[in-house]
Amino acid sequence: MKIFHLSDLHIGKQLHYYSLKENQQAVLHQIVERAQEYAPDVILICGDIFDKSVPSGEAYTLFDDFLNELSEKLPETPVLIIAGNHDNAQRLNYASSFLEKHHIYVSVLPPQQPEEHLKKIQLQDKWGTVNFYLLPFLKPGYVRHLFEEGVVTDYESAVREILARENIDYQERNVLLSHQFYTNGGKAPELCESENTVLSVGGLDNVDVSVIEQFDYAALGHIHGAQMVKKPSIRYCGTPLKYSVSEEHHKKSITMVTLEEKGAEPIIDTIPLVPIQEVRREKGMLKEILARATKENCHDFISVTMTDEKEPYNPKEQLEEVYDFILELRIENSRTKSLIEEKEGLDMQLQPMEIFRSFYEEMNQQTLSETEEKIVADIINQCREDEA
Repeated sequence: MKIFHLSDLHIGKQLHYYSLKENQQAVLHQIVERAQEYAPDVILICGDIFDKSVPSGEAYTLFDDFLNELSEKLPETPVLIIAGNHDNAQRLNYASSFLEKHHIYVSVLPPQQPEEHLKKIQLQDKWGTVNFYLLPFLKPGYVRHLFEEGVVTDYESAVREILARENIDYQERNVLLSHQFYTNGGKAPELCESENTVLSVGGLDNVDVSVIEQFDYAALGHIHGAQMVKKPSIRYCGTPLKYSVSEEHHKKSITMVTLEEKGAEPIIDTIPLVPIQEVRREKGMLKEILARATKENCHDFISVTMTDEKEPYNPKEQLEEVYDFILELRIENSRTKSLIEEKEGLDMQLQPMEIFRSFYEEMNQQTLSETEEKIVADIINQCREDEA
């Protein structure tokens, strides 16, 4: 059985306020073309379909177009979808009953009632049945009420107990779709800037990979860089596009898995996805960075780090004459290094206004005006109210 493993489409995402609509549209079409070429028996999309819990109308349309194109070009190929932590369960579940008539199966929540179970899709090949278990993103509070008090205490016990109540026959071939933060003996997968890892850093939402080791293949979502966890059959496929500068060197792809008879190691292949715009860094003196612009790379999303000791006049304007999409402009020279060293010795108990005032003066060589002070104070006060 040939499986296409995808995740973390993040439809509707922006990159430093630049729209990625055309890039996402192009890569989703590319996925359909590769599906036509390689003819998978099933396509898995393992969470974070949308970037926001309340997607824009444009994001809905983009995903709808993708599903329509898949259904039109591969009408008999099942598509299995689970919700990720970015997705809104109710919104993603809209029209799911209708979609099943077109072989598109959506699971947005773990079981909520004692009689409910994970959505299970069974497919056939020449070796028999393959069971696909759809496990959407969950928190302990989503499922704690299904068990006796004290059984579910964290993310790991929640996933373990939910899987245990399925009474899975591991003598058969089983595939899991899951969107969680899996670790190997406490060792976390490689992360990047575009992921929300605040809780993960503290280890609060870790699930040890031993919980899912018995599956013949575990199709994971949540981590943006393609990688295995402990062994090849437990894999994050990564995002189809680069969603941060830290992903500059990622090779985005579709993970294609071939399952043979029970006991055989799955065959893992990657099918490259080519973006219409790259995300990359440029570092050096301004004149060097300008000289490296070409017809081929001037439309990329770029993060610029200038190393000029004498900072040029209006560098951003000069860069914008040759590069179309500048994500950020940093200065790295003896002055900024000295400022960083000084900052490391500052009392970190400074109030937010004091910190911003100091930062503004260092970056602009002038003080905040009375109007600017009021604007910043209003923002800080609003943030405090929101936190409260």
